[in-house]
This record gives sequence, structure tokens and C-alpha cells, in this order.
Amino acid sequence: MSLTRRSLLAATAPVWAQKKPAAPARRPNVILVLADDLASWMLGCYGNQEIKTPNIDLLARTGVRFTNSVVCTPICSASRATLFTGRTPMQHGIHDFLTANPIAQPPQGQKEIPASFASEVMISDVLSQAGYRCGYVGKWHMGGDTKPGHGYSYTYTMNGGSRSYTDPEMFLNGEPVNEKGYLTDLMTARAVEFLDKQDAGSPFFLAVGYLNPHTPYAGHPQKYYDMYAASTFDSFGTQPAAPNALREKELLNDIVGNLRKCAASVTALDDQLPVLVKKLRDKGLTGNTILIFAGDNGYLLGRHGYWSKGLASDPINMYEEVIGVPMIWCWPGKIPIESSRPEQVSSYDLLPSICDAAGVQTPDRNLCGRSYLPLALNHPLKKGDRWPDFAFGHFRNTEYARTNRFKLVLRNDGEGPNELWDLSKDPRERINQYDNPQYLTIREEFQNRLDGWRKKYSA
Repeated sequence: MSLTRRSLLAATAPVWAQKKPAAPARRPNVILVLADDLASWMLGCYGNQEIKTPNIDLLARTGVRFTNSVVCTPICSASRATLFTGRTPMQHGIHDFLTANPIAQPPQGQKEIPASFASEVMISDVLSQAGYRCGYVGKWHMGGDTKPGHGYSYTYTMNGGSRSYTDPEMFLNGEPVNEKGYLTDLMTARAVEFLDKQDAGSPFFLAVGYLNPHTPYAGHPQKYYDMYAASTFDSFGTQPAAPNALREKELLNDIVGNLRKCAASVTALDDQLPVLVKKLRDKGLTGNTILIFAGDNGYLLGRHGYWSKGLASDPINMYEEVIGVPMIWCWPGKIPIESSRPEQVSSYDLLPSICDAAGVQTPDRNLCGRSYLPLALNHPLKKGDRWPDFAFGHFRNTEYARTNRFKLVLRNDGEGPNELWDLSKDPRERINQYDNPQYLTIREEFQNRLDGWRKKYSA
């Protein structure tokens, strides 16, 4: 008997997606898996043919994949703060990555969070007040790394921006622990430990903030390096180092060698998903658990002549590779399998979406995002309603306004250098149309939209 595409999917899908979902509780559990420096273009389910991500790809096939998912700020600390609060950098006050040694010229890094950040309301604050048990595992990097607070009753975190994939120093519920082993496996083990304490009687929220594939590229198990020993990554479209390349420029000296190491880190991350999925199945929690996979910002890996992200260049860049991140939702029996949504969604939309799914009220904090849960569920929007065409971003002196067709990038309050990209004709952003008179109407409309967004969501 021949297999149809759908029956083949059922035969190869994760075990949790094969079983008939249990009757959902009043509120679903939520697991957010957050990868560090993982761009959507680096994954097989988003078109990459050279980096092996079979488990992430399979997760996308068992749920919904947002094909135009972007971040507000392409740098880790600021982006995470927006992801968890739903607020813009102008509002929450984290504008860059946190570091004890920021650089003055050009500005790179931020030494401290503002005092006002302590009063920010995160998704965990909202859910814990609604009766959720909340756990956080992994990289925090938003100040107070050893004791995140914000409603989390279980934490296993890295100390600040420390980076070591081997025998890391970690903090378990605020107390230092010297661990032995591979950081990524250790994080998964602690996530499993949290899940072991959960039952079907009370909802939970678990965020797992993996460091992969963030540098350094040393310290991953050898088997992952071996997988890419002969890879050349010819499809990536990398370029020699640009004259204005800044951060991690040395990695461009051996692009193929470093791509092999980065790919190894991505595949090592991919191998963590089945462990989490199996634990959910073993605990009988699959039917009422939403599993979300996302990235905190994108990455260039040699495209445009830069290696890292928004701060890879002077001036700051807002290329598609650095703002485009994966956003995958899987909820068995609720979200249709093998689905994708073309609507543009942003990191500031995540908090309203999770609140909507959990049946709790979104904080009254002048949020610019909205819930895309109806899109994920493939439900029609309310009569007369429509999903917004525009997404906006802010990173220090650089901002963008984007639709699925065009993107305007303004710097230094419009003084420049500025860019206008026709993404439909020029998806790799090679021809700047900012001074092209044929795009004048588009440019003015996007600038007016961006001005309005900035004015409304700066406080």
C-alpha cells in the first residue's frame, strides 16, 4: 500500500504529534526554546540545504512556521528584553548587549540595565500570577543573571555574558554550581528536571535559552564537527570582509572553516529537541503543551562581508539575515500540521500571543504588538480586522520599517546613511533604492509610519 504525504508525515513525526491529544486543561503549558544568534535562513525548514536541522524541520512540519518573523533589535540583550516584555528598547531601556566593558567609538555594548527595568512586566510575571509554575534554563543576559526573579520559581542560568561550552559555571536557583560536561546537554538535563516536577493539574511555563550557536565555536562534541568536515557551503553566498566590518572580523579570515564549526553548533542544538519532546510524552503532557522555537536575533555568517549581526558593521546594519529569525509553534490538535503563515510577525508580538493562548490579560504597558495566535490556529480574524503590514525596529541610532515587499532603514534621525530595499525584486539587498525617485512615494510613506511608531512607543 502506497503512503500519502500526510500518512508519511504521521509515520515520521515526533511521538508526541502521533498520539491523539488529551483533553486540554483550562490553560495550556508553554515551552519556549530560544536559540542565541540563530537566523531563520540557517535552518532547513527555511530553505538552508547545507546545515543539518532535521528535528527543528520536523517540528515545523508538525505545526506552523512563520515565514516572515523578525526581531525589533538585532542584538541579544535588547532583543531578549523585547521578546519577554513586548516593549521596545526605547521603553525598556536596554539598547545593546550587556557587558562590563562597552566600547565608546563606535558605540558597542551597554554596561548596566536602567533602574527602571526592575519594574518591567515579563511574560513570566503575568503567567505566574495566573497560577503557572515558571522555570528558566540557560542564558538570561538581561541583568540579574544569577537570580532572574520575574515569577520564576526554578532557574538554572549562566553568569552574565560568560561563554564556555565545557564545564561551565552555572547558577541553580541563585546558588553557584560547577558543572561537568557539555553546556547544551546540561541545559537540557535541567529543563527535563523542571518538567519532571510538573503534572497535568497545574500549567507551567518553561523558557530554555540555549547558547548555541553563539561563539565560541570550540567545545562542542567532536561528532558534530565530523559531520561538516568536507562541507564547503557553496550556497551561502558569502563575501570577503567588508572594509567597515567590526565585530568578530577575524572569523572572516577562514569563512569555510568557521562555517563548519557554526554548523556543528546548530546541529548540536537541533539534537536537544527530541529529549524535551520525549519527556513531555513520558509525562503525558503533550496534548496540552505549546512548544515554541525561536531565535533572539539573526546572523550573517559572511553574507554582505560581515560575520555576526547588527553590530557587525559601522554603521549598524539591519539586513534581512540579522532581523529574520525562526518562529515555530506546535500545539497538537490545535495548530494545523504542515502549515506556514506569510504574515509579518515581530518579537514584540510574542508576549501578547502567549497571553492570548494562556487566556490571561495582556499587561497594560503601551505595547505595540498584538496576538498572532489566530494566525497560528488558522482562525479568521475578527470581522473588519486585518493583520498589520508593517513591522518596526530600533537599534541605537538606526531604525527600520518593513513590509513583506519593502524595507526602509534610517540612521541618525534620517540624516543617513539611509537605505530603501525592494525585497520582492532584490531579496539579498544589493541595490539601494533610497535615492531613486521612482521609490519616493514608498520612502515617504515608510518614513511617516516609522515616525509615528517611534513617537507612540518611546515611553
